Amino acid sequence: MKTDKLQARSLAPALTVGDLERSIQFYTEGLGFALDEKMEENGELHGVMLEAGGAKLGLSRDDFAKGRDRVKGVGMRLYLETTQDVKALATQAKAAGITLDQEAAPLPWGPIGFTVTDPDGFKLTIANPE
Repeated sequence: MKTDKLQARSLAPALTVGDLERSIQFYTEGLGFALDEKMEENGELHGVMLEAGGAKLGLSRDDFAKGRDRVKGVGMRLYLETTQDVKALATQAKAAGITLDQEAAPLPWGPIGFTVTDPDGFKLTIANPE
């Protein structure tokens, strides 16, 4: 049986986070994402959809059904490309209290980028390929 190749229109990863409010602050105030949508039930915030240009990222509150010590983020990295000044974005992140794992500098494959780890251990690299 031959299958068609997937023709996706978008990809929006969703991360389960331990402290939703802290993660929202990390991504919005620190990295410049905008709050796009809130998911609430009975007046309680359970998740959000963030956006940054054409990129979307979901954050949802961990219900801790798998334990409070569940490791998150291991083996996972989000790679974001932008045409913006990456050094200025790194400075903005640091001003918001984010510690950079790697300062804005050429990545091994060429573009300028920097790396951060979010409060739950998910790694993000933000780079300008130009």
